[in-house]
Amino acid sequence: MYGREFAEIYDLLHHGRGKDYHAEAAFVADLIRARAPHARSLVDIACATGAHLVAFAGLFDEVAGVELSEPMVQVARKKFDGEVVHPGDMRDFALGRRFDAVTCMFGSIGHTMSEAELDAALTCFANHLNPGGVLVVDPWWFAETFTEGYIAGDIVEVEGLTVARVSHATRVSGKSRMEVHYTVARPEGITHFAETYLASLYTRQQYEDAFARAGFTAEYLPGVQNGRGAFVAARKS
Repeated sequence: MYGREFAEIYDLLHHGRGKDYHAEAAFVADLIRARAPHARSLVDIACATGAHLVAFAGLFDEVAGVELSEPMVQVARKKFDGEVVHPGDMRDFALGRRFDAVTCMFGSIGHTMSEAELDAALTCFANHLNPGGVLVVDPWWFAETFTEGYIAGDIVEVEGLTVARVSHATRVSGKSRMEVHYTVARPEGITHFAETYLASLYTRQQYEDAFARAGFTAEYLPGVQNGRGAFVAARKS
Protein backbone atom coordinates (compact mmCIF):
# COMPACT_ATOMS: atom_id res chain seq x y z
CA MET A 1 0.00 0.00 0.00
CA TYR A 2 0.98 3.64 -0.51
CA GLY A 3 3.46 2.99 -3.28
CA ARG A 4 5.55 5.40 -5.32
CA GLU A 5 2.86 6.22 -7.91
CA PHE A 6 0.37 7.22 -5.21
CA ALA A 7 2.96 9.18 -3.22
CA GLU A 8 3.70 11.29 -6.31
CA ILE A 9 0.08 12.46 -6.67
CA TYR A 10 -1.04 12.29 -3.01
CA ASP A 11 -0.78 16.00 -2.20
CA LEU A 12 -2.19 17.19 -5.51
CA LEU A 13 -5.11 14.79 -5.27
CA HIS A 14 -6.15 15.65 -1.72
CA HIS A 15 -5.71 19.40 -2.17
CA GLY A 16 -7.73 19.15 -5.37
CA ARG A 17 -10.46 17.25 -3.51
CA GLY A 18 -10.69 20.14 -1.05
CA LYS A 19 -8.88 18.76 1.96
CA ASP A 20 -7.79 21.70 4.13
CA TYR A 21 -4.76 20.49 6.07
CA HIS A 22 -4.15 23.86 7.73
CA ALA A 23 -7.71 24.09 9.04
CA GLU A 24 -7.57 20.52 10.35
CA ALA A 25 -4.20 21.14 12.01
CA ALA A 26 -5.51 24.34 13.62
CA PHE A 27 -8.56 22.46 14.93
CA VAL A 28 -6.36 19.75 16.44
CA ALA A 29 -3.94 22.31 17.89
CA ASP A 30 -6.88 24.02 19.60
CA LEU A 31 -7.94 20.68 21.12
CA ILE A 32 -4.41 20.13 22.39
CA ARG A 33 -3.91 23.61 23.84
CA ALA A 34 -7.30 23.58 25.54
CA ARG A 35 -5.89 20.73 27.63
CA ALA A 36 -2.17 21.54 27.58
CA PRO A 37 -1.80 25.31 27.04
CA HIS A 38 1.99 25.24 27.00
CA ALA A 39 2.38 22.40 24.49
CA ARG A 40 5.26 23.25 22.16
CA SER A 41 6.33 19.90 20.61
CA LEU A 42 4.33 17.44 18.50
CA VAL A 43 4.88 14.17 16.65
CA ASP A 44 2.45 13.14 13.91
CA ILE A 45 2.21 9.37 13.44
CA ALA A 46 1.49 7.92 9.98
CA CYS A 47 2.19 11.39 8.60
CA ALA A 48 2.13 10.31 4.91
CA THR A 49 3.63 13.11 2.78
CA GLY A 50 3.76 15.47 5.74
CA ALA A 51 0.95 17.82 4.70
CA HIS A 52 -0.52 17.99 8.22
CA LEU A 53 3.01 18.16 9.60
CA VAL A 54 3.80 21.28 7.55
CA ALA A 55 0.73 22.94 9.04
CA PHE A 56 1.64 21.78 12.57
CA ALA A 57 5.13 23.25 12.08
CA GLY A 58 3.53 26.69 11.94
CA LEU A 59 1.73 26.06 15.22
CA PHE A 60 4.34 24.27 17.37
CA ASP A 61 8.01 25.02 18.05
CA GLU A 62 9.15 21.46 17.34
CA VAL A 63 7.54 18.82 15.14
CA ALA A 64 8.42 15.33 13.95
CA GLY A 65 6.71 12.75 11.81
CA VAL A 66 6.69 8.96 11.57
CA GLU A 67 5.66 7.12 8.39
CA LEU A 68 5.82 3.45 7.32
CA SER A 69 5.70 3.97 3.53
CA GLU A 70 9.18 4.74 2.20
CA PRO A 71 7.86 6.60 -0.89
CA MET A 72 5.78 8.80 1.42
CA VAL A 73 8.82 9.45 3.63
CA GLN A 74 10.81 10.54 0.60
CA VAL A 75 8.13 13.04 -0.44
CA ALA A 76 7.66 14.33 3.11
CA ARG A 77 11.37 14.89 3.73
CA LYS A 78 11.57 17.29 0.79
CA LYS A 79 9.34 19.69 2.74
CA PHE A 80 11.66 20.07 5.73
CA ASP A 81 15.24 20.95 6.57
CA GLY A 82 16.88 18.22 8.61
CA GLU A 83 15.61 14.81 9.67
CA VAL A 84 12.08 15.70 10.73
CA VAL A 85 10.30 12.70 9.19
CA HIS A 86 11.35 9.25 10.38
CA PRO A 87 10.60 5.87 8.82
CA GLY A 88 8.74 3.73 11.32
CA ASP A 89 5.75 1.57 12.16
CA MET A 90 3.13 3.03 14.51
CA ARG A 91 3.14 -0.22 16.47
CA ASP A 92 6.80 -0.22 17.49
CA PHE A 93 8.66 2.99 16.57
CA ALA A 94 11.15 4.48 19.02
CA LEU A 95 12.37 8.06 18.58
CA GLY A 96 14.24 8.22 21.87
CA ARG A 97 12.36 11.26 23.12
CA ARG A 98 8.92 12.46 24.22
CA PHE A 99 6.59 15.20 22.97
CA ASP A 100 3.87 17.41 24.42
CA ALA A 101 1.41 16.17 21.81
CA VAL A 102 1.00 13.04 19.70
CA THR A 103 -1.37 12.93 16.73
CA CYS A 104 -2.53 10.21 14.36
CA MET A 105 -4.68 11.65 11.58
CA PHE A 106 -6.80 10.65 8.58
CA GLY A 107 -8.06 7.33 10.00
CA SER A 108 -4.56 5.84 9.89
CA ILE A 109 -5.01 4.05 13.23
CA GLY A 110 -7.33 1.67 11.36
CA HIS A 111 -4.29 0.12 9.69
CA THR A 112 -3.66 -1.81 12.90
CA MET A 113 -5.01 -5.23 12.01
CA SER A 114 -6.09 -6.48 15.44
CA GLU A 115 -6.88 -5.26 18.94
CA ALA A 116 -3.41 -6.46 19.98
CA GLU A 117 -1.86 -4.23 17.30
CA LEU A 118 -4.12 -1.33 18.35
CA ASP A 119 -2.91 -1.81 21.95
CA ALA A 120 0.70 -1.84 20.75
CA ALA A 121 0.23 1.39 18.79
CA LEU A 122 -1.46 3.26 21.63
CA THR A 123 1.18 2.06 24.08
CA CYS A 124 3.86 3.28 21.70
CA PHE A 125 2.09 6.64 21.47
CA ALA A 126 1.98 6.81 25.28
CA ASN A 127 5.71 6.10 25.49
CA HIS A 128 6.37 9.19 23.34
CA LEU A 129 4.13 11.55 25.33
CA ASN A 130 5.36 13.89 28.05
CA PRO A 131 3.55 13.95 31.40
CA GLY A 132 0.51 16.19 30.98
CA GLY A 133 0.65 15.75 27.20
CA VAL A 134 -2.28 15.16 24.86
CA LEU A 135 -2.98 12.48 22.25
CA VAL A 136 -5.41 13.16 19.38
CA VAL A 137 -6.49 10.23 17.21
CA ASP A 138 -8.69 10.54 14.14
CA PRO A 139 -10.21 7.02 13.99
CA TRP A 140 -11.26 5.04 10.97
CA TRP A 141 -14.99 4.38 10.66
CA PHE A 142 -16.48 2.39 13.51
CA ALA A 143 -17.94 -1.05 12.82
CA GLU A 144 -21.35 0.48 13.54
CA THR A 145 -20.93 3.49 11.20
CA PHE A 146 -19.18 1.94 8.18
CA THR A 147 -21.25 2.00 4.96
CA GLU A 148 -21.11 -1.34 3.16
CA GLY A 149 -20.58 -1.01 -0.59
CA TYR A 150 -19.68 2.69 -0.38
CA ILE A 151 -18.45 4.10 -3.68
CA ALA A 152 -16.82 7.44 -4.42
CA GLY A 153 -15.34 9.20 -7.39
CA ASP A 154 -13.47 12.41 -8.13
CA ILE A 155 -11.80 14.12 -11.06
CA VAL A 156 -9.14 16.66 -10.16
CA GLU A 157 -7.35 19.02 -12.54
CA VAL A 158 -4.28 20.58 -10.98
CA GLU A 159 -0.77 21.64 -12.03
CA GLY A 160 -1.08 20.27 -15.54
CA LEU A 161 -2.46 16.90 -14.44
CA THR A 162 -5.93 15.40 -14.58
CA VAL A 163 -6.46 12.67 -11.99
CA ALA A 164 -9.53 10.45 -11.81
CA ARG A 165 -10.09 8.47 -8.61
CA VAL A 166 -12.82 5.87 -8.03
CA SER A 167 -13.19 3.68 -4.96
CA HIS A 168 -15.36 0.85 -3.68
CA ALA A 169 -15.44 -0.34 -0.06
CA THR A 170 -16.68 -3.63 1.36
CA ARG A 171 -16.67 -5.27 4.79
CA VAL A 172 -14.49 -8.38 5.01
CA SER A 173 -13.89 -10.27 8.28
CA GLY A 174 -14.25 -7.23 10.51
CA LYS A 175 -12.28 -4.93 8.22
CA SER A 176 -13.03 -2.48 5.46
CA ARG A 177 -11.46 -3.39 2.15
CA MET A 178 -11.27 -0.36 -0.12
CA GLU A 179 -10.16 -0.81 -3.71
CA VAL A 180 -9.10 2.44 -5.35
CA HIS A 181 -8.27 2.99 -9.02
CA TYR A 182 -6.36 6.03 -10.25
CA THR A 183 -6.03 7.29 -13.80
CA VAL A 184 -3.47 10.05 -14.27
CA ALA A 185 -3.32 12.11 -17.49
CA ARG A 186 -0.13 14.07 -18.14
CA PRO A 187 1.02 15.87 -21.29
CA GLU A 188 3.25 12.87 -22.03
CA GLY A 189 0.47 10.29 -21.66
CA ILE A 190 -1.97 8.42 -19.42
CA THR A 191 -1.17 5.94 -16.66
CA HIS A 192 -3.40 3.80 -14.48
CA PHE A 193 -2.74 2.03 -11.19
CA ALA A 194 -4.77 0.57 -8.34
CA GLU A 195 -4.23 0.14 -4.61
CA THR A 196 -6.14 -1.82 -1.98
CA TYR A 197 -6.39 -0.57 1.59
CA LEU A 198 -7.42 -2.67 4.59
CA ALA A 199 -8.54 -1.00 7.82
CA SER A 200 -9.97 -2.57 10.94
CA LEU A 201 -13.58 -1.76 11.78
CA TYR A 202 -13.31 -1.45 15.55
CA THR A 203 -16.36 -0.44 17.55
CA ARG A 204 -16.25 2.78 19.51
CA GLN A 205 -16.16 0.66 22.67
CA GLN A 206 -13.14 -1.27 21.40
CA TYR A 207 -11.29 2.01 20.89
CA GLU A 208 -12.26 3.28 24.32
CA ASP A 209 -11.18 0.03 25.96
CA ALA A 210 -7.85 0.14 24.11
CA PHE A 211 -7.19 3.71 25.28
CA ALA A 212 -7.85 2.63 28.86
CA ARG A 213 -5.51 -0.38 28.57
CA ALA A 214 -2.76 1.96 27.30
CA GLY A 215 -3.20 4.19 30.35
CA PHE A 216 -5.29 6.97 28.79
CA THR A 217 -8.49 8.74 29.74
CA ALA A 218 -10.13 9.40 26.37
CA GLU A 219 -12.96 11.67 25.26
CA TYR A 220 -14.74 11.07 21.96
CA LEU A 221 -15.84 14.09 19.92
CA PRO A 222 -18.52 13.03 17.39
CA GLY A 223 -19.15 14.60 14.02
CA VAL A 224 -15.72 16.15 13.38
CA GLN A 225 -13.06 14.97 10.90
CA ASN A 226 -15.45 14.31 8.04
CA GLY A 227 -17.86 12.48 10.32
CA ARG A 228 -15.44 9.95 11.80
CA GLY A 229 -15.05 11.95 15.00
CA ALA A 230 -11.89 12.28 17.07
CA PHE A 231 -10.52 10.88 20.31
CA VAL A 232 -8.70 13.29 22.63
CA ALA A 233 -6.79 11.48 25.35
CA ALA A 234 -4.57 12.23 28.33
CA ARG A 235 -2.38 9.88 30.34
CA LYS A 236 -3.89 8.72 33.58
CA SER A 237 -1.99 10.00 36.60
